[in-house]
Amino acid sequence: MRRSRLRHLGLATLLVLGGLTAAGALPASATGAPADTAGEQPASAGLLDSMQRDFGLTRAEAEDRLAAERRATDLAPTARRAAGEAFGGSWFDADRGRLTVAVTSDAPATTVRAVAATGAHVTTVEHSAERLDAAKARIDRLDAPAGVSSWHVDPAANTVVVDVVRGERADNDVRRFVERARAAGPVTVRTVSSAPSTFAAGTVGGDPYYTGNVRCSIGFSVHGGFVTAGHCGGVGGAVRGWDGSHIGTFQGSSFPGNDYAWVSVGSGWWTVPVVLGWGTVSDQLVRGSNEAPVGASICRSGSTTHWHCGTVLAKNETVNYSQGAVHQMTKTSVCAEGGDSGGSFISGDQAQGVTSGGWGNCSSGGETWFQPVNEILNRYGLTLHTA
Repeated sequence: MRRSRLRHLGLATLLVLGGLTAAGALPASATGAPADTAGEQPASAGLLDSMQRDFGLTRAEAEDRLAAERRATDLAPTARRAAGEAFGGSWFDADRGRLTVAVTSDAPATTVRAVAATGAHVTTVEHSAERLDAAKARIDRLDAPAGVSSWHVDPAANTVVVDVVRGERADNDVRRFVERARAAGPVTVRTVSSAPSTFAAGTVGGDPYYTGNVRCSIGFSVHGGFVTAGHCGGVGGAVRGWDGSHIGTFQGSSFPGNDYAWVSVGSGWWTVPVVLGWGTVSDQLVRGSNEAPVGASICRSGSTTHWHCGTVLAKNETVNYSQGAVHQMTKTSVCAEGGDSGGSFISGDQAQGVTSGGWGNCSSGGETWFQPVNEILNRYGLTLHTA
């Protein structure tokens, strides 16, 4: 692959040939990078069009929502510190256009005032985030049957939600798991339509990368390579690009338990801080990896279904795939299909994570999980390539 040939091609093609944009996600560094709020970049026309389409908003409403989400993302760490031990979780409330922070009902009035002074909306709950996280950690140690889809802390509901596949709730193993989960702490059981699966696929063409006979989507660029899903390949596995040429090698990979990996690149390929918009939106520059709150809008890029948007539904969810449980996942209302694995999840211009799996499809809808990008960067000591 010759760089001289690529210099004459458009940006979207460069991203594909450069091997780093068909999908994936990463933070600006192992510790993350702050958003460029001083010289705030306006949202692209394509992104605003996508927000209007997927959320039923006017252009002005889409601009207002993105601005409110940026404020909520920046505010979240400060509000959490103000809540201290009384912190019960936080999320973006799209109706209010503000960050909501929960504090326990026994919180001192001074704590409530301190949280409110940050600009967040304050609500009271029974259980602290620490207690809910501890309950989920105890559930993580249980062996989950196939009829249990996933479990996560829901800060707005102030409970640990356990998702059970429809038709499996009466199964003896599922019932025993639910009983043991309820003993671990505050638990609510919810029914979902089907079990999760990963989004890897056979070699079918498109704009992918290949390892063996598996097609996945390339992740966000890091200096020296890119990140992607761990179930797409193991350490030492060779990676080929869309044209069959050698890209690089899996340097790190973890699945199950986690679902992340990173690939070193060479052989004339290089990295770029861009997520492919597939013509639905303009290609998106990556400027950092600030974590979007629950309730925020988020979009995904992948080599099969291309560009789709939705909202963040839950964080720190344990997903029970047939291959084993994967921890610390983020759940979204964005659809995905086979071959989208490893693809980028991005909120505004902030990298969020790499596509892991889910249920449903982009015709009838569904839910998709991603592995947060900052965790991947920290694990491998990588630095996100940012604009």
